[in-house]
Amino acid sequence: MIELRNISKTYHIGPYKVQAVRDVSLTINTGEFVAIMGSSGSGKSTLMHMLGLLDRPDTGNYKLAGYDVTKLTDEQMAIVRNRLIGFVFQQFHLLPRMTALENAGLPLVYASVHNLDKSKEKLVAVGLQDRIAHKPNELSGGQQQRVAIARALVNEPVLLMADEPTGNLDSKSKEEIMTILKSLNDQGKTVVMVTHEKDMAVYAKRVIQMKDGQIISDEIQQPQTTGSLSHMPTTDWNFIDKTVSSFYDVGKWLDSLKQAVYAMFSHKLRSLLSILGILIGVAAVIAMLALGQGAQESIQRQLAFLGSNLLMVRPGSFTPGPVAVQAGSVTRLNFGDVAAIRQMSDQVKRVSGTVEGRVQVVAGSKNWNTEVDGVDVDYAPMRAYVPQMGRFFTKEEVTSRAKVAVLGTTVVQQLFGDKDPMGEEIRINSVNFKVIGILPSKGASTFRDQDDVVMVPITTAMYRVLGKQYIDSVYVEGTSADVLDDMQGEITRLLVKRHRINGKEQDNAFQVRNMADIKATLEATTKTMSMLLGSIAAISLLVGGIGIMNIMLVSVTERTREIGLRKAIGANREDIMIQFLIEAVMLSLIGGFAGVAFGAGVSLLLTFFAGWAVKISLFSIVLATVFSLVVGLVFGLWPAYQASLLDPIEALRYE
Repeated sequence: MIELRNISKTYHIGPYKVQAVRDVSLTINTGEFVAIMGSSGSGKSTLMHMLGLLDRPDTGNYKLAGYDVTKLTDEQMAIVRNRLIGFVFQQFHLLPRMTALENAGLPLVYASVHNLDKSKEKLVAVGLQDRIAHKPNELSGGQQQRVAIARALVNEPVLLMADEPTGNLDSKSKEEIMTILKSLNDQGKTVVMVTHEKDMAVYAKRVIQMKDGQIISDEIQQPQTTGSLSHMPTTDWNFIDKTVSSFYDVGKWLDSLKQAVYAMFSHKLRSLLSILGILIGVAAVIAMLALGQGAQESIQRQLAFLGSNLLMVRPGSFTPGPVAVQAGSVTRLNFGDVAAIRQMSDQVKRVSGTVEGRVQVVAGSKNWNTEVDGVDVDYAPMRAYVPQMGRFFTKEEVTSRAKVAVLGTTVVQQLFGDKDPMGEEIRINSVNFKVIGILPSKGASTFRDQDDVVMVPITTAMYRVLGKQYIDSVYVEGTSADVLDDMQGEITRLLVKRHRINGKEQDNAFQVRNMADIKATLEATTKTMSMLLGSIAAISLLVGGIGIMNIMLVSVTERTREIGLRKAIGANREDIMIQFLIEAVMLSLIGGFAGVAFGAGVSLLLTFFAGWAVKISLFSIVLATVFSLVVGLVFGLWPAYQASLLDPIEALRYE
């Protein structure tokens, strides 16, 4: 079964070298029960660790069942430990959050056997049929060691390694455990036991004494009953190269998921704080993006009401500042200018002059102070003011200075409430008007309520209501956005020529504003603000990710012995990495989903209490969720990698 030739092992502790095992040669036959004894520091445990493939010799050869295992990779050694070797430890190393049945079946996970019937069978075999559903803290020391023995046997190993199996037990439990080990040996199992107790060594058929890393005696106490290598589960060693990667083993993923849930509930407060960090980050992303997109849509909606491909012409120029100040001498616009612009070129699609002023509007016993806009017939299609009820005024009504009015929804609400205003009479500055239409609702902007307006024919406004002899501004619609730049120059030159303006006064005579440029600037600004808000929120999500990494590093430290156990029973680096990555991703995803809900709630509260426009898009939800997943992967990767690098021996000894 075991053949050692000149095995040596040296440990480096700082500048010092400690030779734990020195040039040991040893043969153990199938079916033997061997006790390795010696004082502390004699090298017996180191020898056992090398026999169990938990450690590698520095020099020498080790053949297990005729196969040289000294050249195996770490992954191959993990497979051999899982399939051919069972371990019983002094400290039991049972996972406290798992039942006896789950603890005993743990090696099956790494053998890709996802059925606990075998572990139940082994628990019954060691006399624990009535303790299957109990956790370790509900079992006595002797019962815990029986669970450990069942775990060691669950994969039907050919070699059983027992490291001080009775060291932490009372006298009665010691006898029970040794009786079980002797019975297993009588059934053909090869047992190698490390002990310092002579009364336990009497159960063995062969006793090896060690001192200073060397074998000083090797005595046979009882006649040997050797077994046969044919009892091994495989007669060739091809199985070490045929194991499927853990990445494709759904059962291992499910077990890791279960372990992640156990770990999360074992440290509820710590897990909650980790989840809270991600939750706040994701909620901030959702709320900030919703706020940014809501503001962007609100501005775009308002910009849509400005119309498309528009130029606005006003007399004079305005100096920039907190308050616009009109500079230079003012040149007034008139109907002749409007007609000239209309006839200027084929690139002009529509033109409308406008005047405006504040008026008092009365309907019955109600009155309201509002803005009156005098406009031409083309104004409605240019500025998206086609009435939602009734009609706009006609060219004939403009020419005849008709006393007809189209009301904004705010004016309708203030003067008529829920009553239909169509056909009703109103008085604007004591002049009677007939209501012929209701304008579409455009909502309030930062500066004014766009629905608080009354529109009348421009001639009526100038000569019957406001008493103006000039036009305040002219709106010009081009055939496309591409012609606006050329039109700006042409309109300026046309007006300068018509009004005979010369020299420096030309610069201050008129201002022509491109509404498309204003729209583009506002849209770019809102996009920038959305990006800025999202970036700030993403930073908080990264902070949450750092919290997860910190928690996972603490978890790795706390569970070092568990990692050592898992490696001892067959877990490889990939298995350990997957387990800890799943835990990190689970924390981040729970935080992500909770953050989406919380962020949506915050967004709705902003709308309800602050009146801000918000929009929660599917894109922002997917983005925040995927980002939280990536954060879990990225920040969980380093702790998982650190866990996978742990040496099984050092991990098992960790206090």
